[in-house]
Amino acid sequence: MKKMMMICLFVLGITAVGHAQNRMRMSPEERVKQMKEQLKLTDNQTAKITAIYQAQAKSFDSLRNAGGDFRSQMRPMMQATNDKVKAILTPEQVEAWQKWMQEMRAQRQGGGGR
Repeated sequence: MKKMMMICLFVLGITAVGHAQNRMRMSPEERVKQMKEQLKLTDNQTAKITAIYQAQAKSFDSLRNAGGDFRSQMRPMMQATNDKVKAILTPEQVEAWQKWMQEMRAQRQGGGGR
């Protein structure tokens, strides 16, 4: 009985970790959907930003699959992506986006308020 309980708890723990990791990594479409709601993006902005994030996701996947120290290469890629997105947004949207990103960063560092 104890063994069965331990196995169940182990499986439950593995499942919880998997769900937490999936929440951390949003698809490009999910990310843009949130941006559209937060920043009131136009359809044109939404299409352009979706394409940017899809290209970034492909690049990140290639880096991950190549192995090695991909994190050091990801930072400049993320900055380039952010610069492309900023070029599409209005000045008001850029300000709101930066504030929103800071809030999300603070939530991640603080445990997400859970």
